[in-house]
Amino acid sequence: MGGWGGGEPIYSTRAHVFQIDPSTKKNWVPTSKHAVTVSYFYDSTRNVYRIISLDGSKAIINSTITPNMTFTKTSQKFGQWADSRANTVYGLGFSSEHHLLKFAEKFQEFKEAARIAKEKSQEKMELTSTPSQESTAGDIQSPLTPESINGTDDERATPDVTQNSEPRAEPTQNALPFTHSSTISKHWEAELAALKGNNAKLTAALLESTANVKQWKQQLAAYQEEAERLHKRVTELECMSGQANVIKSHKTELNQTIEELESTLKMKEEEIERLKEEMENARQLQAQRDTLTKKLQETETRNKDLELQLAELEQRLEKSQTEQEAFRKNLKTLLEILDGKIFELTELRDNLAKLIECS
Repeated sequence: MGGWGGGEPIYSTRAHVFQIDPSTKKNWVPTSKHAVTVSYFYDSTRNVYRIISLDGSKAIINSTITPNMTFTKTSQKFGQWADSRANTVYGLGFSSEHHLLKFAEKFQEFKEAARIAKEKSQEKMELTSTPSQESTAGDIQSPLTPESINGTDDERATPDVTQNSEPRAEPTQNALPFTHSSTISKHWEAELAALKGNNAKLTAALLESTANVKQWKQQLAAYQEEAERLHKRVTELECMSGQANVIKSHKTELNQTIEELESTLKMKEEEIERLKEEMENARQLQAQRDTLTKKLQETETRNKDLELQLAELEQRLEKSQTEQEAFRKNLKTLLEILDGKIFELTELRDNLAKLIECS
């Protein structure tokens, strides 16, 4: 135990050990042929907690617990955590949920202890630092970040909406069809935007589910191969003579492992059926989205036709107004000429009346 501080384990349990495939970063690779002992140790020389597991004389887990680690329960009997120092992700398959929860409880307990130990270590380093180091550290400037150079996301996203904000007068009667169609278009656009958001979420869930299905299928294949190998091993052990007690204990352990694998297979098959139902729902939503997209396109086409009709009506109105203005000018000119003629006729009548009176 010299490699991890020595001493007796603080807590031990048994589980099947897996590591993430370093090439794909998705599939699990079993690192133990059967359930092995997984223990927590305290390394007094380095003041850290470690998770250690041996398969024979080979250390298949040697993970130092840090305050930023998290143990995640991904199923009823399976949990995992990432070790950035080892550049891998460890997975443990337990025989029951109780063992998994107990392991997770201890993980959280020792993670908190590691955090306290780290804070105490930092306090000791701060107390032993010299004044010259403190003054030097005070002069160090923080490095430039993309936010300090380009501004935060909120600052970069602030739009300029103060230009061209004056309202424009619109025709009242001729624009009624266009306004009604715009309202319908906005309604369909809102529904389409909501469906697009739901479709994006479902697509992401579908992709994630598809990746999980592939991973589970590979795990199922590995479990099936392991089950076949274990059945062969049971047959070989039954054929061997002597060592009856050892054979019985191995047989019991192998039968338990087979039962666990069969239970896991059943759970994965149920999960696959659920994912198939989700995929079918996603297809139905896709069909609805296509229908609404078609309706929106038809509405946009109708809007364009109405816009053309509105433009034509505006041109006719402008032309009519121009013709009316010209008619008014001509009429005014004619009235002025007529007034002149009437005035001349009035003078002529007055002159004729005067001539008649004089004669």
